[in-house]
Amino acid sequence: MAKERFTDQMQAYGRWKHDLIQAVMKYQNWLDANGMNDAEVELRIFELIDALKSDHLTIAFVAEFARGKTELINAIFFSEYDRRLLPSEAGRTTMCPTELLYDSNADQSYIRLLPIETRLEDTSIQEYKKMPIHWQSIELDTHSSEKMADAFQEVVRTKSVPGVEAQRLGLLEPGMDPAKVGTVEIPMWRHAVISFPHPLLKEGLVILDTPGLNALGSEPELTLNMLPNSQAVVFVLAADSGVTKSDLEMWTHHVKPLGGDARHGRIVALNKVDTLWDELKDNETVDSIIKAQCNTAAKMLEIDNASVFPVSAQKGLLAKIRHDMDLLTRSNILSLESILSQDIQPQKQHIVRETIVGEIGAMAKSSFELLVSRLSETGRQFKELQSLSGKNEDVIQHLMKKTREEQVTYHRSVESFQANKKIFAEKHKELLGILAVTEFDALMSQTRKDMSGTWTTIGLKKTMKDFFELSNGRVKTASQQVDKVNMLVQTVYRKFQQEHGLADAKPKLFSFSKYKRDMERLYQEAEAYRNSPVTTMTEQSFVVKKFFISMVSHARNVFYNAQQDAESWGKAAMAPLVARIKEHKDQMEKRLESLRKINESRDTLHTRIKELEDAARTLNGQLNDIKGLMETINKPLESFLPETGDEEAQVA
Repeated sequence: MAKERFTDQMQAYGRWKHDLIQAVMKYQNWLDANGMNDAEVELRIFELIDALKSDHLTIAFVAEFARGKTELINAIFFSEYDRRLLPSEAGRTTMCPTELLYDSNADQSYIRLLPIETRLEDTSIQEYKKMPIHWQSIELDTHSSEKMADAFQEVVRTKSVPGVEAQRLGLLEPGMDPAKVGTVEIPMWRHAVISFPHPLLKEGLVILDTPGLNALGSEPELTLNMLPNSQAVVFVLAADSGVTKSDLEMWTHHVKPLGGDARHGRIVALNKVDTLWDELKDNETVDSIIKAQCNTAAKMLEIDNASVFPVSAQKGLLAKIRHDMDLLTRSNILSLESILSQDIQPQKQHIVRETIVGEIGAMAKSSFELLVSRLSETGRQFKELQSLSGKNEDVIQHLMKKTREEQVTYHRSVESFQANKKIFAEKHKELLGILAVTEFDALMSQTRKDMSGTWTTIGLKKTMKDFFELSNGRVKTASQQVDKVNMLVQTVYRKFQQEHGLADAKPKLFSFSKYKRDMERLYQEAEAYRNSPVTTMTEQSFVVKKFFISMVSHARNVFYNAQQDAESWGKAAMAPLVARIKEHKDQMEKRLESLRKINESRDTLHTRIKELEDAARTLNGQLNDIKGLMETINKPLESFLPETGDEEAQVA
């Protein structure tokens, strides 16, 4: 079954990560043993291992109210509880963003709930996650599915508040007069985190269940942080309502923009197709009606027809509980699960592998090239010393003179490299200055002052626009500087490669595209917020607060992360060449010392030849160790291998 395949994929992914962590740790020990480690490298490896251990696969489910989104989560992931685990009955819809995960650091399964009143504070949800005191915690009894389901009802709780309070919280409908509406029904909680030891969650799966459009609009952290950080977004429509105006708005503003990033998967599920099942029509007619609905939805969303999956979450859950294979097949839930298994998991592994190759892979490649260089030099010295057998002192003196001349020439090229390295340091420093958060903080401070001091909505919106235009100007300047610095690095490597024959010595360039994408997305969100009628109708102090908590704080994080990554990259960019220079210097000094000793005593010649033979064997063994690390990095998951007709993976 597809469900089993998805579980297999998660388990295979977990094993791959475990093997990778072991290989990276072995590489770290190898660096220590060979005197090639330093504090900077050790920190990078530690951070990478920590990131691998805490890595998750996040799948977000997004839909307007009453599309059956939570029922779909129940059907795909939690049918083994033989009931609806998450509240998805009529009238019991998700009211706050809910994360389902496994917290291995917690002693007890739990539900943690962040009160809605925290929206009045200048603190993001991400920051609140570091402050448990602000959350209400409920222990989960995982031995009883009934008790778990009862506890989950807390997530959908609402409460009545005066219109004025709803307005302060930013939860009053646009155009409503708070003084006249009386009381308003609002969510009890701003965010929920649920942790329990479900097998898929234990393997690193995180499920994000989001509320409808109103909540997405009022909690920008969902669209600015949580959705973009998900590896897959399942967008749920309902067959009985088709693509409504609010569905299309949600797709256009929150889901479609993620499609420009290859790191995200988007899946569209047309749910509730059972409402189209008609016993007075034959199956072929019903299927053609469903297909027409899918085609219409695809056309409106401007995606391929094959990208829309017709499903019945309710019938799929029922079929799994009753073990009704015919109904399960008709619900088409397995097709959706297969996509998660076959597309999303490989994509996630590719992303992680890309990161690993970018960090450890580059370091291992540098180590590999250094070993190849050592082996080549060892072979050259071995042949050279063999040729000295029976030769007179003049020949050895000539070799010593020639080596010293090579040394002088090499030192000149090193001086040229040091000059280029200094230029690189200056350009890199300029880049860090452009990305500096101190200047960004000054812009933030001035923007807050201008927004708080304006008397008109027009002035307020203009200040918001000015902030992002200035921010994007800095992003453009930073991008241009990145291009200059990357070009300089490539030139230095190319020159050194030509002069000293460094085969395949390619530098790791700094990629700024992620940060450009993040700022472009923030700009679009800010424009939508700026032009929204809700902003016009909302109290000015709340508009300012929300703008800074969501968009401005995230823009600052983009600059901060870009600066941190640029700083780390700058320290590592020239490291392979520096290592090569030191290695070449050491090899020439050893060669001269060896020739000097041989000149003094011919007995040293045979000893040195034996030492070089032993060194070559050791180097070949070390090369095999590095190859083993690279093989582990590039190893596919078992479940991703070609399948036979009986859907079992076979090793070719």
